[in-house]
Amino acid sequence: MAFAKAIRERLSGNEAVATALKQINPDVVAAYPITPSTEVVHYFAQYYADGEVNTEFVAVESEHSAMSACIGAASAGGRSATVTAACGLALMWELLYVASGTRLPITLAVVNRALSGPININNDHSDSMGARDSGWIQLYAENNQEAYDNYICSVRIAEHKDVQLPVMSCQDGFITSHAIENIELLEDAEVKKFVGKYNCDFNMLSGTPTSVGPYDTPMFYFEHQYQRAMAMKNSKQVILDVYKEFAKLTGREYGLFEEYRCEDAERVIVVLNSSAGTAKYTCDKLREKGEKVGVIKIRVFRPFPLEELAAALSKFKAVAVMDKADSFSGIGGPVFTDVRHACYELENRPHIINYIYGLGGRDVTEENFVTVYNALAEVVKTGKTGEIYRHVGVRGV
Repeated sequence: MAFAKAIRERLSGNEAVATALKQINPDVVAAYPITPSTEVVHYFAQYYADGEVNTEFVAVESEHSAMSACIGAASAGGRSATVTAACGLALMWELLYVASGTRLPITLAVVNRALSGPININNDHSDSMGARDSGWIQLYAENNQEAYDNYICSVRIAEHKDVQLPVMSCQDGFITSHAIENIELLEDAEVKKFVGKYNCDFNMLSGTPTSVGPYDTPMFYFEHQYQRAMAMKNSKQVILDVYKEFAKLTGREYGLFEEYRCEDAERVIVVLNSSAGTAKYTCDKLREKGEKVGVIKIRVFRPFPLEELAAALSKFKAVAVMDKADSFSGIGGPVFTDVRHACYELENRPHIINYIYGLGGRDVTEENFVTVYNALAEVVKTGKTGEIYRHVGVRGV
């Protein structure tokens, strides 16, 4: 099969996302800078200044305003996008629900960073995990290539007639956002062809009487929330279809999650974003010693791939779910909660434990993952799960 011509480059994750935005050429980009996502805005502002895009670029006074401007643009029938991280995403909180509740296919690049306090500008997933129930589709990227590919795909996913929901395309702050890696880009024309032209049937400028932001009484509100829930459910198949089409274009195949060396594995780590690379490296080292270990990397967290992930996990004896955010529930992190729930109906249910790790940018090392795999070996040996809510990499623990 012949794939589209690849342009080989070396880019940071931020520049990769900015390049995707340039190639998509949205009608409106509204943004306010915040570390570590600022570079995306800088690059795109330069493209705008150089006339490489005909986007309306709006430099707003806050992240709340950025999402408000995107909502206004999308309501008028325009393709709109923005970028943020951490406290910027938190400042958008109110508008995240407005965007998804109004069924606006806005795309948002989230460069994952810890939420304050105390104040911290380094990587964890507390920002996007905090927004996991806001009605936004969430995609996660292990590396710069995935960050670029995910953002291009997110436009098609968001705008599909069976979805019409906004999408967060997430990558790890500094770890991928600022690290330079080899990457394969598509030509501008190929990206434009892939995303197509956005045609919004109902918008403020369509000539059809349209209400935007009305008071939703109890007579209608519940039905609208049901429609949003069904759209999220529908998006799973749409995501798979878009990935399949993207694979035909590029040769890069993606799914809801990736199984790495899981064929005969007994002990498996579930992880997402850049930590998957360290987990895979550790897995390879342990495989050389004859240990039956594997890695599952979640790529799509919303919608959550419940049935598919449960089927995959049913083959293993013990599973450790890694959370780079804590829900502060006293029982585990957000990824763990959903993964454990997915396995509830399984006849052959694996032992499942949770590890909180890497908060606030704490280094995640091979030794950390060896510790986790060793703990899983003890679970397999004894047949007892033990404490399910654990931490790794904390001094004194």
